[in-house]
Amino acid sequence: MSSAQRPPALPWLHWQVGDRVVVRYRLADGLHDALGELLDVRPGAVVVRTRRGDVRVPAEAMVTGKRVPPPPA
Repeated sequence: MSSAQRPPALPWLHWQVGDRVVVRYRLADGLHDALGELLDVRPGAVVVRTRRGDVRVPAEAMVTGKRVPPPPA
């Protein structure tokens, strides 16, 4: 398979459990953000522990995401 035919990389597969991340995802009512500690990472979804609780974000709902630095002291 050539690089032109290869599906795009799943960037969250490079994240590690324990990383602090922010994931923007789309639901029927609009865009949402999950900011917190990464609890689980799989090709089909990630789970982020936010201040409001654990949020499972399916891959098909993800718009963008990245690692972020620790919160200010």
